[in-house]
Amino acid sequence: FSPARDCAVYAAGGILLRMKWLEISVYTTDNGLDGVCAALSGAGLDQVSIEESHERAMAFLNERAVYWDFADPKTVGVDEPCVKAYVADVPESEAVVADAKRAVERLRSLSGDADMGSLAVVVTRVDDEDWKNNWKQYYRPLSIGKRLYVSPCWIEDPAPEERVTLRLDPGVAFGTGSHHTTRMCLELLEQCVKPGDEMLDLGCGSGILSVASVLLGAKSAVAVDIDPVAEHVALENAAMNGVDGTRYRVLIGDVLTDEALKKNILRQYDVVAANIVAGVIIALAPFARTCCKPGAPFIVSGIIDEREEEVKQAVQNAGFAVTQVLRSGGWVAMRLTAR
Repeated sequence: FSPARDCAVYAAGGILLRMKWLEISVYTTDNGLDGVCAALSGAGLDQVSIEESHERAMAFLNERAVYWDFADPKTVGVDEPCVKAYVADVPESEAVVADAKRAVERLRSLSGDADMGSLAVVVTRVDDEDWKNNWKQYYRPLSIGKRLYVSPCWIEDPAPEERVTLRLDPGVAFGTGSHHTTRMCLELLEQCVKPGDEMLDLGCGSGILSVASVLLGAKSAVAVDIDPVAEHVALENAAMNGVDGTRYRVLIGDVLTDEALKKNILRQYDVVAANIVAGVIIALAPFARTCCKPGAPFIVSGIIDEREEEVKQAVQNAGFAVTQVLRSGGWVAMRLTAR
């Protein structure tokens, strides 16, 4: 559910076109990563990647950069970690990039004495293949919870004993399990999913939560996302894990505004999950309650810690009880129970 990325994909005859992207990189410190993520989220860029260290050569930046802000070309981009977001290199994205710049400038003005680093914003042009291949160097197998082993499809290492392997190709939709929000969601799903369950994944991205649910024993899963790229990537990831169309559906649209989509998915599920952002979780909560069987868990994540109490109040008003809270790296995930 990332409205700012609606313009990010074009398709012809159902085939995704190869295209150029704008990579928005914000350089900060380890302590500043969460603040930058929150700032970009406020600009509508909810799905980001985080690089704990950055080693690009200055020659690459000089060649590819189309915009520099608050940047010292002698120092920026060498040692600072950064947060990256992507939008299509099309005219409609100019407003999104401008919003991101303003959000980072607001963060700079509010940071006071906090060590946020340079907060330099660098925008570079990349194409699909650059994006996919650059991503691979940061993606490694992860053991999550007690049962899951999340591995990129290009790595063939066997899973540790008694773990279920979930193979993924993130493609151009994010969701790999490496970020705090996704990891905590998977840990909670592992506790909740029972054999025979029907699961709903609101904001599926790469499909990691819904595919994992089927591998953990769910009978079926319905995955929903606003980004058309998610359909292609999530279905491929499902097939890669032996999850076929009889057990897995991906639907594209915004359940907050698309009445036809609501009707298509509106029934009661055993487990519902939404790894998005606080504002969307608050807006989704009443609809999610209608999708939950009495006593069913609604797992939510993507909540920055400053908004924890706001989200709790909203979901309680929508008919949920907060039964479990996980916190990691400034992010919060909750297990809610439908009353």
